[in-house]
Amino acid sequence: MQLLANIDVDDLPRAVDFYCAALGLEIGRRLGNSVVELRGASSAIYLLEKPAGSSASPATSVKRDYSRHWTPVHLDFVVPDIGEAVKRAQEAGAQLEVDVKTHSWGHIAVLSDPFGHGFCLIEFLGRGYDEVAS
Repeated sequence: MQLLANIDVDDLPRAVDFYCAALGLEIGRRLGNSVVELRGASSAIYLLEKPAGSSASPATSVKRDYSRHWTPVHLDFVVPDIGEAVKRAQEAGAQLEVDVKTHSWGHIAVLSDPFGHGFCLIEFLGRGYDEVAS
């Protein structure tokens, strides 16, 4: 099975600039005028241009809103240096929402992108999540 991550945005050029600058991703290819594939993570990330206020799905009355929002699904990006990664993301336009916290498994910072999506930066320590695995 292959995993693909899709991120809805209302301004595709701005999103490409943000994700390439903040995370060091690169354009893999363009798929028409409203989709860009980004490479450089363990899975491809697709930026999908969808206008604010458009229907999120025919099965719901929820409309796309690019102000800060919460969803139980988010992306974590594993980085080699949490301090440098947070600095780079902030310089690209990310908002640091929770300062770097340290756990037995590593460091984590909670941020949001310019499109309201939350994401985390993680720097593993020692054996990473295996430090707390039973």
